[in-house]
Order: sequence, then C-alpha cells, then structure tokens
Amino acid sequence: MEADFGAQMNEYLPLRDVVFNTLRQAILRGELKPGERLMEIQLANKLGVSRTPIREAIRKLELEGLVLMIPRRGAEVAEITEKNMRDVLEVRRALEVLAVQLGCQRMTEEALSDLERAAEEFDACLVSEDVTKLAEADVHFHDIVYQSTDNRRLIQLLNNLSEQMYRFRVEYLKHRGFHEQISMEHKELIGFLRARETQKAAEVIGRHIDKQAEAVLETIRANKNQEKQNKEE
Repeated sequence: MEADFGAQMNEYLPLRDVVFNTLRQAILRGELKPGERLMEIQLANKLGVSRTPIREAIRKLELEGLVLMIPRRGAEVAEITEKNMRDVLEVRRALEVLAVQLGCQRMTEEALSDLERAAEEFDACLVSEDVTKLAEADVHFHDIVYQSTDNRRLIQLLNNLSEQMYRFRVEYLKHRGFHEQISMEHKELIGFLRARETQKAAEVIGRHIDKQAEAVLETIRANKNQEKQNKEE
C-alpha cells in the first residue's frame, strides 16, 4: 500500500470519525485505488491508530458503497462501475436542475459576483497539472449555486452527493479536452442565472452533467478493455 495520505487530526472529532474521514477522502481522491485491499494492520500503522477505529471506518465505508467486503479476502476499495456512476449522476442531475431553478429565483447580486469569481478561479486552475485542485475549484463553483437556493435540505443532499461524485469528477477532469467546454458552460450558466432565465439555465446544467456522464462512461469502458487485454497477454 503506497498511497501517500495521513490522518488529519481534529480535536473536535472522535478518533473514529477522523479515521473515517481520512480513508473516505483517500478513496474519493483516488489515493486508495479501486480494487486495492484495505489491510487493517497496515492502515493502523500508517495512521498511527489502533485497528478498532480502522475496522469501524471500513464498516461505514461499506455502507456508503465505497468499500466492498470480499469473502476470504477482506475489504477492498469498490470499483467505479457503470451502474454506480449512472445511479449517482441520475440523482445529481435531478437535484442540480432543481438547485439552478431555485437559484434563478433567489440568487443575490453578491452570490452572482461570487459565482463569477469562482468561474475565474476554475479557469486559472486549468493551466495546472493538479487535477485535485481543479476538482476543488469546480466543487466550489457548484457549491455557490447550492447555497443560493436557501434550502437547507437540498443543500445537505447535494453536499452528500458531491462527496460521492468526487471520484467521477476527477476522472472527468483528467480529460483536458473537456476543460474549455466546462469553462464555457460555467459562463453560460452564470449568464442565464443573471438574466433569471430558469428554463435555459436548467438546460445548461443538465447538459453539463450529461457530458460528464458520457466522459466517465468512456473511461470506465476503456479501463475494462485495458484490463481484458492485460489478462489475455
């Protein structure tokens, strides 16, 4: 296990939650790879904790679908499957369309200015080779839209879904050919939000997510084909 991550201690959180959050982020960011075994002893030594919080964290990660328990093998990071990707993106699409529709009605001038700055920050990250940094800039852009809805339940659902989306978002952003398109869609969305054109804004965000689904699906299939070829050789 060569992943380079460590526990981010927080005096306000129980140790089991710190370990859970650390492992969760390592999976979502790709530091722990799909199919990689989660060895309790190695993880405990790496994070400087006992095996108990590791075991508790793995159970919670299994409930979230990020970890699979394999008979006679133990825990391993769940693969990114077509079914998993479709399930998450279908829900995300519906919720983000709703968020944009509400945002068209409720977004303040201050929030619109924040959104424009977030789009500029995303563009500034395009020259970087750091995909994680780019993903975080994209998350920040969408977070501003979520907050503008002033709907706590919707924000909570979208934030939880955003965490599950992280692996798919990173895979999408690895394709530099999509970067200009994403930037243009951000700006297009801002224009329609500012003009309070609800239907057109909803169409932009729906198309934005559909294209992400197509790109990630291509990646999943390409990886499967590569694995098949490797086995045949």
